[in-house]
Amino acid sequence: MFEHAEINEQVLLNHIEALIFVAESPIKLVDIIETLQKSLEVQFSNELISQNIEGLRKKYTESSSAIELVNIGNGYLFMTKNEYHKSVTSFLNLKAKRRLSKAAMETLAIIAYKQPVTKLDIEQIRGVSADYSIQKLLEKELVETAGRAETVGKPLLYKTSPMFMQHFGLNSMKDLPKYSEIIPEVNRIEKDMVEQDTKED
Repeated sequence: MFEHAEINEQVLLNHIEALIFVAESPIKLVDIIETLQKSLEVQFSNELISQNIEGLRKKYTESSSAIELVNIGNGYLFMTKNEYHKSVTSFLNLKAKRRLSKAAMETLAIIAYKQPVTKLDIEQIRGVSADYSIQKLLEKELVETAGRAETVGKPLLYKTSPMFMQHFGLNSMKDLPKYSEIIPEVNRIEKDMVEQDTKED
């Protein structure tokens, strides 16, 4: 392979920008480097590509563009800036297509904070059947199965998926927002969860 010095800096930046632009999900640094090395037949260091990505991020952050480059789930993705979310959401009609019901949001919150968790655990907290909500969350790829519990009947365990992280713009579960930022009337849910934990103790 050739040395990276033979590649014009702006040309390299353009290639990186194009890769991130076409990525449907956060593209990782290792995948960017591997793709560039194959397509340009040049060896690149992690440091060089990381510096270019940071430069690209600053370019969009400091410009009047409606787009920004964000780091989500250890990958990079172009997204619209917060002040334009309302217009984009309206245009794509996301509220109609992707809006989760209150029951589904409550179920998702329980899974996120108690994972891995069984359907029975969720139903004991909410007091109603969770079949439909879990099915909807699985269809939207916001949750996934995580094996089986070592209890009677070995029921399925559920956990949040990588799509959940991307959907809420999280890098790790440590960035998980408070219940009140996810679902309404959360005090009731939180109280039920605390009471459930107390009973288990």
